[in-house]
Amino acid sequence: MTRVDASLRLGIRANLAQFSLLVTVNALVGGVLGQERTVLPLLAEQTFHLTGYTFLLTYVLAFGVTKAASNYFAGTWSDRFGRKPVLLAGWLVAIPVPVMLIWAPSWGWVVAANVLLGINQGLTWSTTVIMKIDLAGPARRGLAMGLNEAAGYLAVAATAVTTGYLAAHFGLCPAPFLLGAAYVALGLGLSGLVVHETREHARLEATQHTARTDGRHDHLHAELTNRQVFGHTGLREPALSAASQAGMVNNLNDGLAWGLFPILFATAGLSVSRIGILAAVYPAVWGAGQLITGSLSDRWGRKQLITAGMLVQAAALALVALADTFTLWLVAAIFLGAGTAMVYPTLLAAIGDVAHPAWRARAVGVYRLWRDGGFAVGALLAGIVADLWGLRAAVWVVAVLTAASGVIVAVRMYETHPKTHRPNPVAASEKGVL
Repeated sequence: MTRVDASLRLGIRANLAQFSLLVTVNALVGGVLGQERTVLPLLAEQTFHLTGYTFLLTYVLAFGVTKAASNYFAGTWSDRFGRKPVLLAGWLVAIPVPVMLIWAPSWGWVVAANVLLGINQGLTWSTTVIMKIDLAGPARRGLAMGLNEAAGYLAVAATAVTTGYLAAHFGLCPAPFLLGAAYVALGLGLSGLVVHETREHARLEATQHTARTDGRHDHLHAELTNRQVFGHTGLREPALSAASQAGMVNNLNDGLAWGLFPILFATAGLSVSRIGILAAVYPAVWGAGQLITGSLSDRWGRKQLITAGMLVQAAALALVALADTFTLWLVAAIFLGAGTAMVYPTLLAAIGDVAHPAWRARAVGVYRLWRDGGFAVGALLAGIVADLWGLRAAVWVVAVLTAASGVIVAVRMYETHPKTHRPNPVAASEKGVL
């Protein structure tokens, strides 16, 4: 039996310093992604004179494929080598990205930079998720994920609006990408010098792990191979697989918002600064909303929030397709962000509920493989439909898929939160764990 350090404690409050530091690190991870949200679609059209939406979205495809694969390896490597080495590797990969975007002589350089960005985001974001789940313990897992994802996507939003301002006043390049370079330097420094390893906290939770009283997880024992973890998370286990498909569809519509929304807004005659506002509002509401929805999922459970969130996103996308004014698009962006906030931390918390601590990092990696594969699927689907039938048709297709995903969750997923299968929803040992 593996010996566990007796001084370790689970809970956000018990690990507040490290938990807060990891929130900051993930904000920097989100900032590195946010440097592209407003500027890159405009750079593609105005600087590189790209024609055809499918070709333009190659950078989203490259990002999505590499991030999805990196998520999987982040989970397996975190179990094998520890969390901190994977986090550091992710930051090292990000170093060339701003430089490549600034000096890119052709669109191929932008695509190559997004390959590296996908690796960076997969390794760093996945690892901060895993580390926060390690520290938080089971009672406040939803809150932990809400804080993590809020930090990342608020940083995406803040950086999107800031880079829009910089682009409007100083040009599309290089000013917006210098901000990304500063994020990389700070993130690497904090991760290398101050962040501590958290794998022992997962081992501590494994020693305290109790099975569900309904016997639903009896087949999900601690000793699962990578192949079994992949199969359960992606296909066989009802809650895990329902979460995986919902995550994929969620990021499918995020890929659409990232790659095509700025162009749709530009064709309506909106200025760069207004496009920047719309590009920022959606992740801002998404990010801030998770401060509420993550905690609510600890009280109300996961399934209802996920189902409702997918349906709200579908309605918001339909409004984007119908609207043609800044005001209506602003309303749609708010609702799209709210729906995503209901879903994003809750899906991660559901994965943490079901997966045993011994293979939870791998399950998170597999889930994020499926989820971020949605970027690639969304880039291809939206690009092809937009080329054939126009931008609004692409938005309608994704809206329908998002609604269908919500129905799948309603039918297939069971409630995963521990309160549904414990005699006392807040066990004495968990009180004060925040």
